[in-house]
This record gives sequence, C-alpha cells and structure tokens, in this order.
Amino acid sequence: MGTLLTLLSRFWLAITLLILLAITLLSLWPADGLPSVPGTDKTHHFIAYAGLMFPVALRQPKYWLIIGMFFIGWSGAIELIQPYVNRYGEWLDMLANSTGLLCGMLLARMATFFFDVKPAN
Repeated sequence: MGTLLTLLSRFWLAITLLILLAITLLSLWPADGLPSVPGTDKTHHFIAYAGLMFPVALRQPKYWLIIGMFFIGWSGAIELIQPYVNRYGEWLDMLANSTGLLCGMLLARMATFFFDVKPAN
C-alpha cells in the first residue's frame, strides 16, 4: 500500500489533471439519460471528487488548499454550464462534489499518518 501511495504522491499532477479532464468531459458530454450503473448520481459525484482531491492532498504542494478551492469553483462552473449541453445542473451535485473533496483530503491525511507517506516540502 505504501508503494502505491508513493507513486500517487510522485505523479500527483498528471493523475489529478487526468481525473479533472475525465470529470469535465463526463459532466459536460450531452446525454439522453444516465447510464445504468450501481449507486446514485450523488454517490458518483462524491467518489469522483474524492478521487480528484486525494493525490493533491497526499502530495500537499505549496498551494494545495487553493487547488481544492479551485476544484469547488470548477464544480460550480460545470453545474452552471450543464443546462446548455442537454444536462441538468444541480446544486446538490455541487454539495456532493464538495463533500467528496473534503473526504478525499481526510483520506489522504489518514494515509500520510498510517502509511508514513511524506508530503512535499
């Protein structure tokens, strides 16, 4: 587990950008309906944004909290744009996103404590 966390910490920027790109594309891609997958829409938002924040919080670059605030703003922008691309923008989605970001941060903090992964200086 420590090796995986070290890899996530080392390649945090590439991983974060890929996740952000995937979230953006999947959130803004016009869809007639939601795909049939287990869980609720809010659960999917929560997991996606927790996964987005985890590598950033694990590495803790100099402005990592500002990056987290940017993610909240990005989430809000996506919700505002969605009605223009045949999607539904919901503020409860943004709440699920923000909660996911917070939990991703907490999970990363727990990982650094239990698995002795050192954040960046």
